[in-house]
Amino acid sequence: MNASDRWRPILALIVLSSIWGYTWVLAKHGLEYSPPFAFAAERCIGSAVALFIALRLTGRKLTLTAPGATLGIALTQVAGFMIFQTWALVEGGPGKTAVLIFTMPIWTLLLAWPILGERVRGTQWIAAACTLIGLLLIIEPWEMHGGLLSPALGLCAAICWAIGTILVKRLRGRTPVDLLTLTAWQMALGSIPLVILALVVPERPTDWTWSYAGILGFMSVFSTALCWWLWIYILDRVPAWEASLSVLGTPVVAILSSRLTFGEAFKSSEVAGILLIGGGLALLSLLGWIASRRPAVAAINQRLQEEKA
Repeated sequence: MNASDRWRPILALIVLSSIWGYTWVLAKHGLEYSPPFAFAAERCIGSAVALFIALRLTGRKLTLTAPGATLGIALTQVAGFMIFQTWALVEGGPGKTAVLIFTMPIWTLLLAWPILGERVRGTQWIAAACTLIGLLLIIEPWEMHGGLLSPALGLCAAICWAIGTILVKRLRGRTPVDLLTLTAWQMALGSIPLVILALVVPERPTDWTWSYAGILGFMSVFSTALCWWLWIYILDRVPAWEASLSVLGTPVVAILSSRLTFGEAFKSSEVAGILLIGGGLALLSLLGWIASRRPAVAAINQRLQEEKA
């Protein structure tokens, strides 16, 4: 990967983290109009529709490649993730228990080594430690009160996301699949369990207003369709563990957006966590840039040696 190719996933991560981070603020408003499971189903259906329209407009084929693997990704990365995340919100509210889904990098690190052969080496461990410690300072698991159900559900959402991440990497390593087509089909298949759950679980009806339509439109097209496509694009270009750590910019944006929107004060632990995550992500980017420069430097040195000879 050359230097320009290296910066594209970084730019994609900045866009993804910014949108996903602000999504937490919008989700709070969206839940005022729609119950949790219906909101999740409506969001995924809208995302699937938007993605298939994008496929048609770009002239791509709608053929489902690797249906078994795509179904596994859909059931873990979309259905499982959304169900457990929504359930955690229902049981524990939009507090820090739900933010436990961002422990996903830990599970991805554990799974990527034996399954994908992706190992963290050398200075990369410092970046990983900084981001994960920063995440702990933001979540503050020692400050959680109440039952264990909501934290357990948040962890289940994180594990589903990590498994889906590994499945995407393994599929792309074995089968040439168009990324936009894969995203569209995973969203379509993953929305089916969500629709069934929304119909089975007794909830209040959705209050369809223009405000909710705007929130749902943004959540469907940008937060879900665009961001999940960006996520698969990033996974296709960097190791799974690195992409997973990099997405920790999302809770940072979420905290900044929430505090600024609702006028809440920052806690010292949150500031420390934000600085650690920012430092870890900056170190990851620097290490990636150095790695991308090595082939060019080696080629220049070889040319100089040949000229001297």
